[in-house]
Amino acid sequence: MSPSQQVANQSPPRAVVLLSGGLDSATVLAIATARGYECHTMSFDYGQRHRAELDAAEKLAKTLGAKTHRVMNMDMRAIGGSALTDNSIDVPVSGVDENEIPITYVPARNTVFLSYALGLAEVLEADNVFIGVNAVDYSGYPDCRPEYIAAFESMANLATKAGVEGHRMHIQTPLIDLTKAQIIQQGLVNGVDYSLTVSCYQADDLGRACGVCDSCRLRKQGFSDAGVVDPTLYQS
Repeated sequence: MSPSQQVANQSPPRAVVLLSGGLDSATVLAIATARGYECHTMSFDYGQRHRAELDAAEKLAKTLGAKTHRVMNMDMRAIGGSALTDNSIDVPVSGVDENEIPITYVPARNTVFLSYALGLAEVLEADNVFIGVNAVDYSGYPDCRPEYIAAFESMANLATKAGVEGHRMHIQTPLIDLTKAQIIQQGLVNGVDYSLTVSCYQADDLGRACGVCDSCRLRKQGFSDAGVVDPTLYQS
């Protein structure tokens, strides 16, 4: 039964929404809210290059009506292997090789994040976890593909008390087949203020974007393709 079909006097269904503070995750939160879910957002302080996205996530959780917001602490710098967690590795600014997984990929990050979200979903008795992965305008990350999401959902229903007891867990990916322009259009329909979002891999302390990294490039092109003025605050 969809949230819109719930009886009026029943509590809305709960969902855990992974919220990075970026454009995609903000759109996912707005979509989940519009679908009638009581949203509980989760962000991660995992040793990334900057905290601006965490500040953005906190603001977005409030403005988009999340019931609760949590920041989970871990240090993926101890693993390394990514330009986002190792400051000795430069963030690429000249585009990425489509035949290689970019150095901005953080090993196993979505698997770790989804596992935390799954644990919270069990505690909250929420059957849905939302994540803003995308298989169209994405940077070549293996953990953003539909087959990965399907595999994780299958595992989630084998590995949890809820799944074993028949309360099937669903990993919702409403952006999976959308272009960046379509994502932006969806967000605007659902009231997202994109000036509050931070997508840049190397934003400064004020949340200003570099304008040249791969994430900035995809974001800029998305606003252009959508015919919408880019509200991003850039460093120069």
